[in-house]
Amino acid sequence: MRIVLVGPPGAGKGTQAAYLAKNLGIPHISTGDLFRANMSQGTPLGQQAKEYMSAGQLVPDSVTIGMAEDRMEQPDAEGGFLLDGFPRNIGQAQALDDYLQRKGLSLDAVLDLEVPEDEVVKRIAGRRICRNDSSHVYHEVYNKPKTAGVCDQCGGELYQREDDSEETVRKRLDVYHTETEPIIDYFKAQDLVITIPAMGPVDEVTRRSMAALEVTEDDGDAA
Repeated sequence: MRIVLVGPPGAGKGTQAAYLAKNLGIPHISTGDLFRANMSQGTPLGQQAKEYMSAGQLVPDSVTIGMAEDRMEQPDAEGGFLLDGFPRNIGQAQALDDYLQRKGLSLDAVLDLEVPEDEVVKRIAGRRICRNDSSHVYHEVYNKPKTAGVCDQCGGELYQREDDSEETVRKRLDVYHTETEPIIDYFKAQDLVITIPAMGPVDEVTRRSMAALEVTEDDGDAA
């Protein structure tokens, strides 16, 4: 299957993408991983991205699209893939369509993880990270430490990252509504969008997604 995963920041896309990709036996292709891999390997696209980022500029769509297309060309993606963070805007969505058409391929589904905006803010703004080890993550509502402000594992101080402040989260949501949300209507016009309520336990959201994809696959088989 060839799937695009969309949703606002804090919707749990990375977590769901990993579970879905494993269950479906397809690679999870995330924009963040693409950038890190290309820059660490010193590829021409990675060098271009690094130059823009070092200058404090946005990486052009052409570079991001090039990285995504290169990744989709890899042997493990022949049987399908799950895209997470790409496409991020209408231009990238059109480029994805163009690429797939050139290959004689098409998307099977676009999963839209739906989370109320206030919940997104609560999820992100409530996160606290250990200063000693950033892999130790807590939440003021969903995963409280035994002692407020103190890491259970190492006793380090817990703090809120600047990117997790409510003001920053709301700015990120504004960017999502302006740049990324329009791709949902773009793909709706192709009858590809499946809205998945993303509230509740992680495994329950995964089950909803898998059930929806099975229906899509059955419909495709019957066509």
